[in-house]
Amino acid sequence: MDKKQFAVFLACVLLPMVVQEIQKYTGENAIEVLEKFYHSKVYEILENESSKLWHLSPLTLCNMYKSEVETGNILFPEEA
Repeated sequence: MDKKQFAVFLACVLLPMVVQEIQKYTGENAIEVLEKFYHSKVYEILENESSKLWHLSPLTLCNMYKSEVETGNILFPEEA
């Protein structure tokens, strides 16, 4: 996947699903969630295609974000 395709996939497919999962956890609106998620370490790693985090489920990414917010550490699942 080239950089442009990856950017489209991330923005149009994966991020909306991750935001929905985070909203279930936080109760915040999508704009608030998106802004906070964009500034997270999880997103920083996710936007690097070579990290391969994009293959994880939205729920797994949400749980990684939740861990970062609550503890300051990211818990990577075994399959990552």
